[in-house]
Amino acid sequence: MLKSHFSSKLRITVIQDIIKKLIDDACEALGLPKTSFVIEHPDNVDFGDFSTNVALVLSKQVGKTPRELAGTILEEVKKNLPSSISKVETAGPGFINFYLSKEFFALELKTILEKGEAYGTNDNLAGKEIILEYTNTNVLKPFHIGHLMGNILGESISRVFEYSGAKVTRITYQGDMGLHIGKTIWGLMQKKDAFPKESDSVSNKVKFVGEAYAYGSDQYEDNSESAEEIKIINKKAYEKSDPDVNHYYDLARSWSLEHFEEIYKLLGTKFDHYYFESEVAEDALKIVNEYVEKGVFEKSDGAIVFKGEKYGLHTRVFVSSQGLPMYEAKDVAHAIRKYKEYPVDKSIIITANEQDDYFKVMLKALSEIDSTVAGKTEHLSHGMLRVPEGKMSSRKGNVITGESLILETEESVREIVKDRELPQEIKNQIAEFVAVSAIKYSVLRQAPGGNIIFDKSKAISFEGDSGPYLQYTAVRANSVLEKADYKNKAMSFETMQKEIYKIEHLLYRFPEIVLRASDEKSPHYIVSYLMELASAFNGFYANNKIIEAGEETQYRLGITQAVHNILWNGLYLLGIRVPERM
Repeated sequence: MLKSHFSSKLRITVIQDIIKKLIDDACEALGLPKTSFVIEHPDNVDFGDFSTNVALVLSKQVGKTPRELAGTILEEVKKNLPSSISKVETAGPGFINFYLSKEFFALELKTILEKGEAYGTNDNLAGKEIILEYTNTNVLKPFHIGHLMGNILGESISRVFEYSGAKVTRITYQGDMGLHIGKTIWGLMQKKDAFPKESDSVSNKVKFVGEAYAYGSDQYEDNSESAEEIKIINKKAYEKSDPDVNHYYDLARSWSLEHFEEIYKLLGTKFDHYYFESEVAEDALKIVNEYVEKGVFEKSDGAIVFKGEKYGLHTRVFVSSQGLPMYEAKDVAHAIRKYKEYPVDKSIIITANEQDDYFKVMLKALSEIDSTVAGKTEHLSHGMLRVPEGKMSSRKGNVITGESLILETEESVREIVKDRELPQEIKNQIAEFVAVSAIKYSVLRQAPGGNIIFDKSKAISFEGDSGPYLQYTAVRANSVLEKADYKNKAMSFETMQKEIYKIEHLLYRFPEIVLRASDEKSPHYIVSYLMELASAFNGFYANNKIIEAGEETQYRLGITQAVHNILWNGLYLLGIRVPERM
C-alpha cells in the first residue's frame, strides 16, 4: 500500500513504477519479449489515470493484433492488482488503461492537506546552486515591456527551481555605460530648463529622462553636429572626466534605479545582487587584449574582433576602434566575475530571443577563454510581448514602458470593480493584483520563445483563459472554507466519497507538473495545469453541494481545501498574488 507521505520519489513516479512492474511481470509470465514502452496520462481522465502502449509496441514481434495482445496482457495484469489500482481495461487500437483507486485518491488528499504550502516541492535540484540573471535594464533608459517579460519569466523559473530544492541567486546586470548614456545626458542638457522638481514623483522624473533619451536619439540620427556632441559626452561619461556630465548622469541614474525598484516590488521580485557594466569595463579590455596574443581575437581596422565564422557563427566586435569595450567583451568579463563570486552549478541568462545569435558568439568566445565558466553558462530566450498595434522600438524612444502597461491594465480593472460593494482598500488590492496577474499569465501561458500578443480585454477577464480567472477560483474556494470554518480538519476514511470526482484525477498531478516545469525551464506547464484544475473545481462547485452534503461534507471540503492549496502554491510559482476578495 502507498504511504500517505512523500518519499524521495514523487508519488506519481511510484505509481508508474508499479504499473511498469505489473506489465513486465505479465509479459514475462506470457513469454513475451522485453521491450521499452510508454506509461503516460491519457488526454481525457475518462480513459483512466495512466495508459500504456506496450501492446502496440509488441504486436508485430508476436504476430498478434495490438488489441488482441492488449487483452491477453490485461488478463495477466489483473491477477496482481495492488490496492492503489481499481481497474484496468483496454481501449482504442490496443492501449491498456489503468484507473487509480478511491484509497489512492483519499491518501493523496490527506497528503495535500498535510503538506500545505510544501505540496509540489521536490528534491530534484537539491544541493544545486543556480544563478538566474534576468531583467537586465539600462539606466537612463525606460523599463520597457521586454524587461517586463524577462522579469516575469525569470522570477517564475527562480521559484520553480527553489521548489525543486535548488539554492537560487537572483541577479540583474544593468547597462550603465554605452551610447545611450551620451544620448540621454545630451538630451537632459538641452532640456535643463524644463527639469522636474525635486518634489515630483519618481515616475515623472523617469518619464522626463525617457523624453530626453528619445530626443537625443532623434538628434543623433538626424543631426551630424549633435551626433558629434553626443559622442564627446559619452566619452566623458565613460571617463568620468567632466563634473557637469557627471552631475546629470548621477542624478538620472539615481532616478532610474529607484524607479526600477518600484517596479520590482510591484512584480514581486527581489534581487540578491545588482551588477553593472561599468564594473567590468577594465577587466574586459584586459581579457580581450590578453587573448589577442593567444589567437582567440584578431585586430581589424583598429578594432578587436572575434571571427565567429570559424565556428559557423558570425564576426562580432569586442573592442571598438576607439578602444572601448563592447557589450560582448563586458559580458565575457561579467560571466567570469559571476563565477568567481558565486561558483555555482549553473548560471542562466534570460533575455529576448533577438539576442540568440549574439549569445552564441559571446558564449563561444567565452569557451575559448574559460571552458569551465562557459560550460556552466546558459542563455534562455523569450519572445517579445506585443500589443495589438505591434512592436514598439526603443531606438527612437517611442517605447511602451512596463509601468505604463501595468498602470493602464490596472485602470481597466478598476473600471470593472468600481461599482462593487467592497471597501476601497480591497478594490485597490484587486486592481493591482489582477492587473499584474493578467500580464504575468499572458507571458507565462506559453512555452518561452514565442511572441505574445497582449489583448488586455481578454487578459483581465474574470472568466476563461486568464490569470484573474485563477485568482477568482482561489478566492471562491477560500470563501467556501471560511463559510464552513474548515481548516484542514482530520478526514475520516469512514466518510469517504461514494464516487471518485473528476477533480481528484487532477489533484495528485501537481508535483509532477512542477518537476516538468523545472526540468524544461518552462512555467507554462503550471499555467495549463492550473487552468484545467480551476475549470474542474468550478464544475465540481456547480454540480455538488459542498457544505451541506451529509456524510460527504468533510471529504468535499477536503477537496476544496486541496484545490485552494494547489492554486495558491501554483500561483506563487507564477509570481501571482491572490486578493482577499474578488
